[in-house]
Amino acid sequence: MSGILFLEQTLNSLQFGLMLFLLAAGLTLVFGIMDMINLAHGSLYMIGAYLMATLAEATGSFWVALPLALVATALVGAALEVSLLRRLYERDHLTQVLATFAVILIANEVVRMIWGNQSLMLNPPAGLTGPVTLPGGMQYASYRLLIIGVGAAVAVCLYLLVTRTRMGMLVRAGASNREMAVAMGVNIRRLFTIVFALGAALCALAGAMLGPILAVQVGMGENILILAFVVIVIGGIGSIRGAFVGALLVGLVDTMGRALLPIAFAKLFSPPVASNLGPSVSSILIYVLMAAVLFLRPQGLFPARG
Repeated sequence: MSGILFLEQTLNSLQFGLMLFLLAAGLTLVFGIMDMINLAHGSLYMIGAYLMATLAEATGSFWVALPLALVATALVGAALEVSLLRRLYERDHLTQVLATFAVILIANEVVRMIWGNQSLMLNPPAGLTGPVTLPGGMQYASYRLLIIGVGAAVAVCLYLLVTRTRMGMLVRAGASNREMAVAMGVNIRRLFTIVFALGAALCALAGAMLGPILAVQVGMGENILILAFVVIVIGGIGSIRGAFVGALLVGLVDTMGRALLPIAFAKLFSPPVASNLGPSVSSILIYVLMAAVLFLRPQGLFPARG
Protein backbone atom coordinates (compact mmCIF):
# COMPACT_ATOMS: atom_id res chain seq x y z
CA MET A 1 0.00 0.00 0.00
CA SER A 2 1.37 3.39 -0.98
CA GLY A 3 1.94 6.11 1.58
CA ILE A 4 -0.88 8.28 0.21
CA LEU A 5 -3.35 5.39 0.22
CA PHE A 6 -2.32 4.46 3.76
CA LEU A 7 -2.84 8.05 4.94
CA GLU A 8 -6.21 8.18 3.22
CA GLN A 9 -7.36 4.97 4.91
CA THR A 10 -6.04 6.22 8.26
CA LEU A 11 -8.20 9.33 7.90
CA ASN A 12 -11.17 7.18 6.86
CA SER A 13 -10.72 4.98 9.92
CA LEU A 14 -10.49 8.06 12.13
CA GLN A 15 -13.67 9.48 10.62
CA PHE A 16 -15.57 6.20 11.02
CA GLY A 17 -14.24 5.70 14.55
CA LEU A 18 -15.26 9.17 15.70
CA MET A 19 -18.78 8.72 14.38
CA LEU A 20 -18.98 5.37 16.17
CA PHE A 21 -17.85 7.20 19.30
CA LEU A 22 -20.80 9.60 19.09
CA LEU A 23 -23.15 6.61 19.13
CA ALA A 24 -21.23 4.60 21.70
CA ALA A 25 -20.76 7.52 24.12
CA GLY A 26 -24.49 7.94 24.69
CA LEU A 27 -25.03 4.19 24.74
CA THR A 28 -22.30 3.55 27.31
CA LEU A 29 -23.62 6.31 29.60
CA VAL A 30 -27.13 4.88 29.46
CA PHE A 31 -25.84 1.34 29.99
CA GLY A 32 -23.33 2.35 32.65
CA ILE A 33 -25.54 4.66 34.73
CA MET A 34 -28.99 3.18 34.24
CA ASP A 35 -27.94 -0.46 33.84
CA MET A 36 -30.28 -0.34 30.85
CA ILE A 37 -29.81 -2.32 27.63
CA ASN A 38 -31.31 0.04 25.07
CA LEU A 39 -31.59 -1.54 21.63
CA ALA A 40 -33.60 1.50 20.50
CA HIS A 41 -30.43 3.63 20.51
CA GLY A 42 -30.00 2.97 16.79
CA SER A 43 -33.54 4.15 16.14
CA LEU A 44 -32.65 7.56 17.59
CA TYR A 45 -29.72 7.67 15.16
CA MET A 46 -32.16 6.96 12.31
CA ILE A 47 -34.69 9.53 13.55
CA GLY A 48 -31.94 12.14 13.86
CA ALA A 49 -30.84 11.53 10.28
CA TYR A 50 -34.42 11.78 8.96
CA LEU A 51 -35.11 14.96 10.91
CA MET A 52 -31.84 16.44 9.66
CA ALA A 53 -32.66 15.64 6.03
CA THR A 54 -36.18 17.06 6.38
CA LEU A 55 -35.09 20.23 8.16
CA ALA A 56 -32.20 20.82 5.75
CA GLU A 57 -34.63 20.67 2.85
CA ALA A 58 -37.14 22.92 4.63
CA THR A 59 -34.61 25.56 5.71
CA GLY A 60 -32.26 25.28 2.75
CA SER A 61 -29.28 25.31 5.12
CA PHE A 62 -27.29 22.42 6.59
CA TRP A 63 -26.07 24.59 9.48
CA VAL A 64 -29.53 25.88 10.42
CA ALA A 65 -31.00 22.37 10.30
CA LEU A 66 -28.25 20.76 12.40
CA PRO A 67 -29.03 22.32 15.82
CA LEU A 68 -32.76 21.97 15.19
CA ALA A 69 -32.35 18.26 14.47
CA LEU A 70 -30.22 17.77 17.59
CA VAL A 71 -32.77 19.50 19.84
CA ALA A 72 -35.71 17.68 18.25
CA THR A 73 -34.05 14.27 18.63
CA ALA A 74 -33.06 15.06 22.22
CA LEU A 75 -36.73 15.84 22.94
CA VAL A 76 -37.78 12.57 21.30
CA GLY A 77 -35.23 10.75 23.45
CA ALA A 78 -36.40 12.48 26.62
CA ALA A 79 -40.03 11.67 25.79
CA LEU A 80 -39.12 8.02 25.20
CA GLU A 81 -37.27 7.85 28.51
CA VAL A 82 -40.09 9.44 30.52
CA SER A 83 -42.93 7.52 28.87
CA LEU A 84 -41.47 4.02 28.54
CA LEU A 85 -37.88 3.37 29.52
CA ARG A 86 -38.29 4.74 33.05
CA ARG A 87 -40.59 1.80 33.74
CA LEU A 88 -37.90 -0.69 32.67
CA TYR A 89 -35.02 0.30 34.95
CA GLU A 90 -35.98 -2.14 37.68
CA ARG A 91 -36.79 -4.94 35.25
CA ASP A 92 -34.39 -7.67 34.18
CA HIS A 93 -32.24 -7.30 31.06
CA LEU A 94 -34.37 -9.70 29.01
CA THR A 95 -37.41 -7.48 29.54
CA GLN A 96 -35.38 -4.42 28.55
CA VAL A 97 -34.14 -6.14 25.38
CA LEU A 98 -37.64 -7.22 24.35
CA ALA A 99 -39.19 -3.82 25.09
CA THR A 100 -36.53 -1.78 23.29
CA PHE A 101 -36.56 -4.23 20.35
CA ALA A 102 -40.28 -3.47 20.08
CA VAL A 103 -39.37 0.23 20.00
CA ILE A 104 -37.12 -0.48 16.99
CA LEU A 105 -40.01 -2.06 15.10
CA ILE A 106 -42.38 0.75 16.06
CA ALA A 107 -39.86 3.44 15.11
CA ASN A 108 -39.24 1.85 11.71
CA GLU A 109 -42.97 1.74 10.95
CA VAL A 110 -43.51 5.32 12.16
CA VAL A 111 -40.69 6.48 9.87
CA ARG A 112 -42.28 4.60 6.97
CA MET A 113 -45.65 6.23 7.72
CA ILE A 114 -44.14 9.73 7.76
CA TRP A 115 -41.42 9.57 5.11
CA GLY A 116 -42.22 6.45 3.09
CA ASN A 117 -39.87 3.68 2.01
CA GLN A 118 -37.67 5.80 -0.23
CA SER A 119 -34.29 6.96 0.99
CA LEU A 120 -33.87 10.68 1.61
CA MET A 121 -31.10 12.80 0.15
CA LEU A 122 -28.98 14.90 2.49
CA ASN A 123 -26.40 17.11 0.84
CA PRO A 124 -23.22 18.25 2.56
CA PRO A 125 -22.86 21.96 3.38
CA ALA A 126 -22.15 24.33 0.52
CA GLY A 127 -18.43 24.72 0.01
CA LEU A 128 -17.62 21.29 1.44
CA THR A 129 -18.56 19.15 -1.54
CA GLY A 130 -15.11 18.90 -3.11
CA PRO A 131 -11.66 17.69 -2.08
CA VAL A 132 -8.91 19.64 -0.37
CA THR A 133 -5.19 19.19 -0.80
CA LEU A 134 -3.38 17.98 2.31
CA PRO A 135 0.35 18.26 2.99
CA GLY A 136 2.13 15.87 0.66
CA GLY A 137 -0.28 16.55 -2.18
CA MET A 138 -2.99 14.08 -1.16
CA GLN A 139 -6.55 14.96 -2.14
CA TYR A 140 -9.13 14.23 0.54
CA ALA A 141 -12.85 15.01 0.80
CA SER A 142 -13.35 18.25 2.69
CA TYR A 143 -16.62 17.01 4.22
CA ARG A 144 -14.89 13.96 5.70
CA LEU A 145 -12.36 16.29 7.30
CA LEU A 146 -15.28 18.22 8.80
CA ILE A 147 -16.63 14.97 10.27
CA ILE A 148 -13.24 14.27 11.85
CA GLY A 149 -13.10 17.78 13.29
CA VAL A 150 -16.65 17.61 14.67
CA GLY A 151 -16.07 14.17 16.18
CA ALA A 152 -12.81 15.25 17.82
CA ALA A 153 -14.40 18.45 19.18
CA VAL A 154 -17.34 16.53 20.65
CA ALA A 155 -14.95 14.01 22.23
CA VAL A 156 -13.05 16.84 23.94
CA CYS A 157 -16.29 18.50 25.09
CA LEU A 158 -17.62 15.23 26.50
CA TYR A 159 -14.35 14.60 28.32
CA LEU A 160 -14.51 18.08 29.89
CA LEU A 161 -18.21 17.62 30.71
CA VAL A 162 -17.63 14.31 32.48
CA THR A 163 -14.39 15.24 34.28
CA ARG A 164 -14.72 18.96 34.98
CA THR A 165 -18.38 19.73 35.69
CA ARG A 166 -20.88 19.02 38.46
CA MET A 167 -23.10 17.10 36.05
CA GLY A 168 -20.10 15.00 35.06
CA MET A 169 -19.44 14.27 38.71
CA LEU A 170 -23.02 13.06 39.10
CA VAL A 171 -22.71 10.97 35.95
CA ARG A 172 -19.52 9.32 37.22
CA ALA A 173 -21.10 8.77 40.62
CA GLY A 174 -24.16 7.17 39.03
CA ALA A 175 -22.00 4.95 36.86
CA SER A 176 -19.85 3.84 39.82
CA ASN A 177 -22.53 3.38 42.49
CA ARG A 178 -26.09 4.37 41.69
CA GLU A 179 -27.45 3.46 45.13
CA MET A 180 -24.90 5.66 46.88
CA ALA A 181 -25.64 8.54 44.49
CA VAL A 182 -29.33 8.32 45.41
CA ALA A 183 -28.46 8.19 49.10
CA MET A 184 -26.41 11.39 48.69
CA GLY A 185 -29.46 13.24 47.37
CA VAL A 186 -28.96 13.03 43.61
CA ASN A 187 -32.22 13.44 41.66
CA ILE A 188 -31.64 10.24 39.74
CA ARG A 189 -34.77 10.51 37.58
CA ARG A 190 -33.79 13.93 36.28
CA LEU A 191 -30.20 12.76 35.75
CA PHE A 192 -31.43 9.76 33.75
CA THR A 193 -33.60 11.96 31.53
CA ILE A 194 -30.77 14.43 30.90
CA VAL A 195 -28.30 11.65 30.11
CA PHE A 196 -30.74 9.94 27.77
CA ALA A 197 -31.52 13.21 25.97
CA LEU A 198 -27.79 13.87 25.61
CA GLY A 199 -27.28 10.39 24.18
CA ALA A 200 -30.13 10.98 21.73
CA ALA A 201 -28.56 14.28 20.62
CA LEU A 202 -25.24 12.51 20.04
CA CYS A 203 -27.08 9.91 17.95
CA ALA A 204 -28.67 12.69 15.93
CA LEU A 205 -25.28 14.32 15.39
CA ALA A 206 -23.85 11.05 14.08
CA GLY A 207 -26.87 10.55 11.81
CA ALA A 208 -26.72 14.13 10.55
CA MET A 209 -22.99 13.99 9.81
CA LEU A 210 -23.12 10.57 8.14
CA GLY A 211 -26.31 11.32 6.21
CA PRO A 212 -24.52 12.87 3.20
CA ILE A 213 -22.21 9.82 3.01
CA LEU A 214 -24.60 6.97 3.81
CA ALA A 215 -28.22 6.51 2.78
CA VAL A 216 -30.87 7.98 5.05
CA GLN A 217 -33.24 5.03 5.07
CA VAL A 218 -35.47 2.91 7.26
CA GLY A 219 -33.53 0.50 9.47
CA MET A 220 -30.22 2.34 9.08
CA GLY A 221 -29.57 2.19 12.82
CA GLU A 222 -29.58 -1.57 13.33
CA ASN A 223 -26.20 -2.50 11.84
CA ILE A 224 -24.34 0.42 13.37
CA LEU A 225 -25.96 -0.30 16.75
CA ILE A 226 -24.22 -3.69 16.82
CA LEU A 227 -20.86 -1.97 16.28
CA ALA A 228 -21.68 0.53 19.03
CA PHE A 229 -22.26 -2.32 21.47
CA VAL A 230 -18.96 -3.88 20.40
CA VAL A 231 -17.26 -0.55 21.10
CA ILE A 232 -18.58 -0.24 24.64
CA VAL A 233 -17.74 -3.87 25.42
CA ILE A 234 -14.17 -3.28 24.25
CA GLY A 235 -13.81 0.06 26.00
CA GLY A 236 -15.62 -0.74 29.23
CA ILE A 237 -19.24 -0.11 30.18
CA GLY A 238 -19.89 3.40 31.46
CA SER A 239 -16.51 4.79 30.36
CA ILE A 240 -16.30 7.72 27.94
CA ARG A 241 -12.56 7.18 27.56
CA GLY A 242 -13.20 3.51 26.87
CA ALA A 243 -15.83 4.36 24.26
CA PHE A 244 -13.38 6.72 22.54
CA VAL A 245 -10.52 4.21 22.44
CA GLY A 246 -12.82 1.33 21.52
CA ALA A 247 -14.41 3.32 18.68
CA LEU A 248 -11.02 4.24 17.23
CA LEU A 249 -9.87 0.61 17.43
CA VAL A 250 -13.00 -0.68 15.72
CA GLY A 251 -12.76 2.03 13.07
CA LEU A 252 -9.12 1.19 12.44
CA VAL A 253 -9.67 -2.57 12.21
CA ASP A 254 -12.73 -2.23 9.97
CA THR A 255 -11.35 0.39 7.58
CA MET A 256 -7.81 -0.94 7.31
CA GLY A 257 -9.13 -4.49 6.95
CA ARG A 258 -11.37 -3.49 4.06
CA ALA A 259 -8.44 -1.73 2.38
CA LEU A 260 -5.61 -4.18 3.04
CA LEU A 261 -7.21 -7.62 3.06
CA PRO A 262 -8.45 -7.54 -0.59
CA ILE A 263 -4.88 -6.66 -1.64
CA ALA A 264 -3.49 -9.57 0.38
CA PHE A 265 -6.16 -12.01 -0.78
CA ALA A 266 -5.61 -10.99 -4.42
CA LYS A 267 -2.29 -12.87 -4.24
CA LEU A 268 -4.11 -16.08 -3.32
CA PHE A 269 -7.51 -15.85 -5.01
CA SER A 270 -9.11 -14.39 -8.10
CA PRO A 271 -9.97 -10.65 -7.96
CA PRO A 272 -13.75 -11.18 -7.51
CA VAL A 273 -13.19 -13.63 -4.66
CA ALA A 274 -10.60 -11.36 -3.03
CA SER A 275 -12.85 -8.30 -3.24
CA ASN A 276 -15.74 -10.18 -1.60
CA LEU A 277 -13.64 -11.99 0.97
CA GLY A 278 -11.80 -8.91 2.24
CA PRO A 279 -14.79 -7.01 3.69
CA SER A 280 -16.21 -10.21 5.22
CA VAL A 281 -12.98 -11.10 7.02
CA SER A 282 -12.62 -7.46 8.06
CA SER A 283 -16.01 -7.63 9.79
CA ILE A 284 -15.02 -10.86 11.50
CA LEU A 285 -11.80 -9.27 12.79
CA ILE A 286 -13.86 -6.74 14.77
CA TYR A 287 -15.41 -9.55 16.79
CA VAL A 288 -12.06 -11.30 17.10
CA LEU A 289 -10.75 -8.05 18.62
CA MET A 290 -13.67 -7.96 21.03
CA ALA A 291 -13.11 -11.59 22.03
CA ALA A 292 -9.40 -10.94 22.61
CA VAL A 293 -10.13 -7.92 24.81
CA LEU A 294 -12.72 -9.85 26.82
CA PHE A 295 -10.26 -12.71 27.29
CA LEU A 296 -7.49 -10.42 28.53
CA ARG A 297 -9.62 -7.78 30.30
CA PRO A 298 -13.17 -9.00 30.95
CA GLN A 299 -14.22 -5.55 32.23
CA GLY A 300 -13.01 -3.82 29.07
CA LEU A 301 -9.99 -1.61 28.52
CA PHE A 302 -11.12 1.28 30.75
CA PRO A 303 -13.98 0.07 32.98
CA ALA A 304 -15.89 2.71 34.91
CA ARG A 305 -16.90 0.32 37.64
CA GLY A 306 -14.57 -1.20 40.18
